[in-house]
Amino acid sequence: MRDKEKAGEKMNFQVSQEAAQWYKDEMDLEQGDYVQYYVQLYGGIPTAHPNYSLGMSIGKEGSIAVKDVVEGITFYFNEDNSWFLKEFDMKVVLKNDELEFIFQEK
Repeated sequence: MRDKEKAGEKMNFQVSQEAAQWYKDEMDLEQGDYVQYYVQLYGGIPTAHPNYSLGMSIGKEGSIAVKDVVEGITFYFNEDNSWFLKEFDMKVVLKNDELEFIFQEK
């Protein structure tokens, strides 16, 4: 079951069923848990934005700006970090048993 939401704009953030299951298995997440992605300078998940990387934390913090609920887990960016998705669509998939973060320019 999926629940996608982004107020006022085209949905541009997606987590595949397989990637969500990986998070559940590898991080012992359960239905109702939250995974937050946030922007940081250097050191983290490589992105399409020069000099910026993604960090990730478990739990709900701040006001959710964009989310994708998959396998009962809410994956999201809060208001402070939603600018990150204005120029690029982001998809999280599982490839060769590892997470892959795909960024596509709009």
